[in-house]
Amino acid sequence: MLQHDFEIRLRNACDSVAAAEETLTEVDARFGDGDHGLTMAKIAGAIRDVLPEKHDTIQALLDDAATAVMMLNGGSAVSLWNAWLDGMQEGAPASGEMDIPQIKGMFAHALEALSDISGAHVGDKTMMDALIPATEAITAYTGQSEDGLFAAAAEAAEKGAEASKQFVSKFGRAKSYGAKTIGTPDAGALSMACFFKGLARS
Repeated sequence: MLQHDFEIRLRNACDSVAAAEETLTEVDARFGDGDHGLTMAKIAGAIRDVLPEKHDTIQALLDDAATAVMMLNGGSAVSLWNAWLDGMQEGAPASGEMDIPQIKGMFAHALEALSDISGAHVGDKTMMDALIPATEAITAYTGQSEDGLFAAAAEAAEKGAEASKQFVSKFGRAKSYGAKTIGTPDAGALSMACFFKGLARS
């Protein structure tokens, strides 16, 4: 996959997240601060704003994206997404293209970097409910098509976000609501699913 094609996918991912701002806000307002939609719109905007700049490598592109997110004010989501993007750039090739194994390695490294600071697992009702299944789908993909790889990741992320409805919140403000959070999906998982949905659009 050429860098240009990856940039298109990233732009589509950011657009997908930004389009879901109202939904993310409504979901987060039930048991959280109600600011997740706005924060994710800022994060998506920060990533999208660096795309037109000239980057010699995919690694440089992701480094700028991570830095842009780091500069935002937005609570835990900002630090978590910065860690994920930073891990992605560390695992990205220092070239203008990448193959399927390199894509797999990049996302695996990103999840590892985020896991180091998050401590959350599937079932904790966090963004990890979508991200971990998506990354596992990327790792397990046996085809040779980027379209197929990202479609599998998007499907897994969507199913993970949907499954988060049945979990009890174990992190953040929602944790204090306990079993009352059952039936509501996690806003962080929803925004991550939106991001992968956009990545699947080439």
